Amino acid sequence: MTLNSLRGRLRWMIVAMLLVVWVPLAIYSFSHTSAELEEMSDGRLAQAAHTISGLVQRVGIQGLVGNERLLASVQKKKVIQAAGDVPTWESEVGFQVFDQHGKLVLGSANLLALPPSPMDRSSYQDLRKAHHIWRVYTYVDTSNDMVIRVAERYDTRLEIINTLWLEHGLPFLLGLPVLALLIGWSVARGLRPLVALASALSSREPGSREPITLNNAPQELQPVLTALNAQLARQEDALERERRFSADVAHELRTPLASIMLNLESAMATNDLSEVHDSLAGAQHSVGTLARRIEQLLALAKLETGTASSQLATVDLMEVAGDVIEELTQVIAGSGVELGFPRSNTPVLVQGYDAALAALLRNLLENALRHVPAGGQVQLAIEQHDHEATLEVIDDGPGIPPERRDAVFGRFHREASSRGEGYGLGLSIVQRAAGMHNASIELLDSPFGKGLRVRVAIPLGA
Repeated sequence: MTLNSLRGRLRWMIVAMLLVVWVPLAIYSFSHTSAELEEMSDGRLAQAAHTISGLVQRVGIQGLVGNERLLASVQKKKVIQAAGDVPTWESEVGFQVFDQHGKLVLGSANLLALPPSPMDRSSYQDLRKAHHIWRVYTYVDTSNDMVIRVAERYDTRLEIINTLWLEHGLPFLLGLPVLALLIGWSVARGLRPLVALASALSSREPGSREPITLNNAPQELQPVLTALNAQLARQEDALERERRFSADVAHELRTPLASIMLNLESAMATNDLSEVHDSLAGAQHSVGTLARRIEQLLALAKLETGTASSQLATVDLMEVAGDVIEELTQVIAGSGVELGFPRSNTPVLVQGYDAALAALLRNLLENALRHVPAGGQVQLAIEQHDHEATLEVIDDGPGIPPERRDAVFGRFHREASSRGEGYGLGLSIVQRAAGMHNASIELLDSPFGKGLRVRVAIPLGA
């Protein structure tokens, strides 16, 4: 498994961390154990020297050897093994006792060729004899006027050290591959939720809005699932907006485009200048209708995607109303409807989005002008209260029955009483813009006795 795999990375990182921890610990443990072994072996040499000193003090050197030098013979290990006896390793240890004149009076034969050591103080030394190095402890026994040397070949210590190396290192070397396999298995098992998540994503139906769930998902994966489901929901919402916008365009642009084509074909099919003029005027009117519809479709798309949310600012509703009325001057003049707006010099300030509020007011006025017959009236009123600002558009048109007032906020809904060329998107934009400001919309009876009163209440802290 390559390191590009998350499983492989985790496995080798864990193994590397174990090595980083274990190797220094193993070295420290071995060094500490070796030092303890050296101290213990040196302690045995000192204990042996003091034991010999105690025997000599109890019996006396003359009592042990008389007037002659006594050398105890030592059998080599291979001779003992050849005889079939139990191995004693006595050739690897030995001792010597010197009198006050430095004469050897007692000792083992295997140390005869051992180089001399200082006789004036007790000390440890490493001395070479032939092919071996001996660890020698020299004990100056002043109470008995003698010097005792006890020695041990380093072979014995090396065998113990090698055994320690084997006991410390072999299990580690043998266990490391097994541990790597177990770590790999554990990592693979621990990453099963990711495999399950990948399987759930690959089997997810396009367009599905069902959240992804995993049975017994680990705690660390819960934020990932939450974020992933939120992201999928946002993507589905975006796709849905695109599908709706495409449907809006196909639905709303079909009629004005067809009208433009018919007028142009009529103009091309006749030589009568008056008919050509009328056809071109109709085409021009359809182009204007098409432009307004495109503008409103784009406004609706902008509001639905929430791109205006970054433009939060203090907005003066009086100023917005003046700009919208100026924009609709030709529409108002052509409608034959009287628009009343008692404009005040006192600003009405709210926290909001000027483009959205302008779209809200423009569509309310356009819908009122569209429904009110010529000679009717539309009244615009903007007021500021303690906790909210209200915006009201009142007309004396045919109005909307109470049972159908909720339906008018649907996309492409048009009342049968609508005159002109409304296309059913206005109040949908109004509702979306109001929602961006946490505003409420009420459709009430008009105080004129007939018609409709639309009241929008915008919280001052929106």
